[in-house]
Amino acid sequence: MKHKNTVKLEFPSIPDNVALARVVVGTMLANMDFTLTDVDDVKVAVSEAVSNAVLHGYQNRSNGLVYLTITAEPEGLEIIVEDYGRGIHDVEKALEPAFSTLPERMGMGFVFMKSFMDKLEIDSQVGRGTRVRMFKASLQAMRAVQ
Repeated sequence: MKHKNTVKLEFPSIPDNVALARVVVGTMLANMDFTLTDVDDVKVAVSEAVSNAVLHGYQNRSNGLVYLTITAEPEGLEIIVEDYGRGIHDVEKALEPAFSTLPERMGMGFVFMKSFMDKLEIDSQVGRGTRVRMFKASLQAMRAVQ
């Protein structure tokens, strides 16, 4: 990849759109220097971030909007998932394995995002929403560092 390519999507906060986000990020990754394992890992991380926006941010209400920005560049892939839902009361607590505000959920979303991506940043304000920024370095960028 020689240039930067950014795709922005806005979609309703419905569970079906988790699959849409996976397909879009998978398509972006297909033209980049990543292993198949990396592609699967990034798709899981995106699924978790979008699911969190739908289930936690908007509490499964379909009247919210989720914003997905994917930027492919030679260094890697940056993914931003934003919502303007209820926000996270305690981000540090939310990062703990098995913590969830929904009893039927496993509470592993942020754990997966953190372990599958090279960078994870979470900015959340109660009553205003959450912005999750993830980055995965390309093989080309990792080779250049070594």
